[in-house]
Amino acid sequence: MIAVLIDPDKASENQLDSLVFNPGFDKVDFLFVGGSLVTDGNMRNCLLNLKKRTNKPLIIFPGSPNQIDDTADSILLLSLVSGRNPDLLIGRQVESAHKLKQSNLEIMATGYILIDGGRATTVSYISGTTPIPRDKPGIAAATALASEQLGQKLIYLDCGSGAQEHAPANQIGAVRREVNLPLIVGGGIKTKEAAEAVFNAGADVVVVGNKLEENPLFLSELVDSKKMFEIVS
Repeated sequence: MIAVLIDPDKASENQLDSLVFNPGFDKVDFLFVGGSLVTDGNMRNCLLNLKKRTNKPLIIFPGSPNQIDDTADSILLLSLVSGRNPDLLIGRQVESAHKLKQSNLEIMATGYILIDGGRATTVSYISGTTPIPRDKPGIAAATALASEQLGQKLIYLDCGSGAQEHAPANQIGAVRREVNLPLIVGGGIKTKEAAEAVFNAGADVVVVGNKLEENPLFLSELVDSKKMFEIVS
């Protein structure tokens, strides 16, 4: 499956139109909305503007509790299990608990694992955590397994917005062999070949964001990689 990550700070109505009218948009499965830094309170406006344009599921990818908004359909309840920052392991979740209980959002408990993407990213800076090194697939796999044993329902491997490289295939494969949960992979996926490598390594969902801002035509290439994987499977 394919998910597009939309940053509310950058999502003008013209940019949303460009996405929705993109020839590859019909094959997008989910829209993730949010990020590590949302500064201008544009979350609800972004969600409402998307609701006007599409019926695709809107899933919050939260950077903080103030991004919770039941204009969306679901939320990834992220626990940053690759780091040791207690605020992002359980603190923010405690802050959000009652707000989420009162919302109509589907809550999807997600083990969020940062992987080194070749450069420092916003998420690593804001979270104050160190990504798992690229050459340590065993650590990534054990972290994902612990998430599964703790009862989380999804695993999200992320190199972060603006990463130079995506998660290595051997790291994705190690996680895929260790857990039976849906596996989301994002960050640094910039070419059709990269998307194919991520799918082939075991990802269930490929997430793209920054690259579409630079090159909207990349969505059609991504859709082609999805089709090729479906044919091979």
